[in-house]
Amino acid sequence: MAAPVSVDGAAFLREHIESASPDLLRTMVKTFAEALMSAEADALCGAGYGERSDERTNQRNGYRARDWDTRAGTVELAIPKLRHGSYFPDWLLQHRRRAEQALVSVVATAYLLGVSTRRVEKLVEQLGVTSLSRSQVSEMAAHLDTQVEAFRNRPLDAAHYTFVWMDALVIKVREHGRTVNVHALVAVGVNADGQREVLGLDVASDQAGDEDGAGWLAFLRSLTARGLSGVKLVVSDAHRGLVSAIGAALPGASWQRCRTHYLRNLLAKVPKSAQPWVATLVRTVFDQPDAASVHAQYTRVVTAIAERFPAAAEHLDDAREELLAFTAFPREVWRQIWSNNPQERLNKKIRRRTDVVGIFPNRAAIIRLIGAVLAEQTDEWTEGRRYMGLDILAKARLTVITNEGTDTEPTTTELAAA
Repeated sequence: MAAPVSVDGAAFLREHIESASPDLLRTMVKTFAEALMSAEADALCGAGYGERSDERTNQRNGYRARDWDTRAGTVELAIPKLRHGSYFPDWLLQHRRRAEQALVSVVATAYLLGVSTRRVEKLVEQLGVTSLSRSQVSEMAAHLDTQVEAFRNRPLDAAHYTFVWMDALVIKVREHGRTVNVHALVAVGVNADGQREVLGLDVASDQAGDEDGAGWLAFLRSLTARGLSGVKLVVSDAHRGLVSAIGAALPGASWQRCRTHYLRNLLAKVPKSAQPWVATLVRTVFDQPDAASVHAQYTRVVTAIAERFPAAAEHLDDAREELLAFTAFPREVWRQIWSNNPQERLNKKIRRRTDVVGIFPNRAAIIRLIGAVLAEQTDEWTEGRRYMGLDILAKARLTVITNEGTDTEPTTTELAAA
C-alpha cells in the first residue's frame, strides 16, 4: 500500500501566493524539508506514518526540534525520532549550526566591509537568522582565506612594473597574552597595461618591518620571486631599512620619498600657525614645468623657510635628493604620480576597515581582512580606466634607460621601439 501524499504542492502554493504571506519562502522550506525527513523516517521504519504493515521494523516516537539557518531565515524543523535507534538527516544538518553558502557569503562580505562581529550578528537577525554567535561569524569569514592566499601568491607576469608604491601600516594584534604593534607591508604597482595593481601583502613584526629592514627585504624578495621586474622608481616613506632593502632586491630602481609622508614630518618642526604657509611653499616645488625649474624653486623655498624656521629649512635641504628623484622622468609622469597617489587612497580604505576591528586576534585575521580589501580594490582598478597611458610609460622607461636621469624627451624612434 502506497504512503499517502502529505503535501499538496499546487494547493499549498496557491494558498500562500493568494494570501501574499511575507514568510512564504521560509514556510515552503520548512514544509518540504519536513516532508522529506518524514519520507526517510518511513523508509527506515519499513512502513508509512500510522500505517499497519507486517513489513514494519520500527516505529515513530515523536519529534525533536532543531533550528536550521537558511537564506530564507532560521527555520525550526521537527526531526522525527524513532523508538529504536536514531534518525538524523546528515544531508540537511551536517553540523548543529550549519548555514547555507549564501548566508556565509553575506557574513563574509560584511566582515570585508569592516562591519564588527557584533553588528554582523544584528545584521543576520534582520535577515531572519537567530542566535548566530560572534565565533560563528569569524568562522564564516574564514572561508575568505583560500581566495586571499591565491591572490597573495599569484604570479606577477605583467612584463614590467615601472612604478611601485610601498608602505607599512601599523596594526594592533594580540600575541602571547599581550597587545603588540605589527606592520602590514603593502606594495602597489603600475603594470605594463597602465593599470594599478596591488602586488603583495605581508605582516612583519615592529622591528623587522621598520628598523633593520629584514621584513622589507623578505617582502621584496617574495615579490621578485613571483615575477616583479622592470621597476624604475619606488615611492615610499623613509622607513628605516626600506631604502637598503630596495637597493638589494631591486637593483637599478630609483627611490622617491613620498612627499605626503615627508610633509607631515616637516610640518611637525614648525608652529601650527605657520604650517599652512610652509605646506603651500613646499607644494609649489612639485608644480613647476621642468626639472630645472623644480630644482630652482626648491632652493628658493629652502631660503624662504630658513628666514623664520632654520631647523625646518635644514630638514628640507637634507631631503632634497630624496624628494626630487622624480625629476628624472617626463612631466606627464609627475602629474599622474602627484595628482593621484594610489597608495594614500588605498591606505585610507584599509584604515576604514581595520579601525572597526581595533585589535586583531592574530596575524591570520590581519591577512584575511586586508587581503580581501586589496583583492577587491585590484578588481576595481582592473575594470576601471587606465591609471597611466602607455605612451607615458614608454617615455618613463626610455628616459631612465637612455638619458641617465635627465628629463630629455625620447625620440619618436625610441618610443616606437618601446
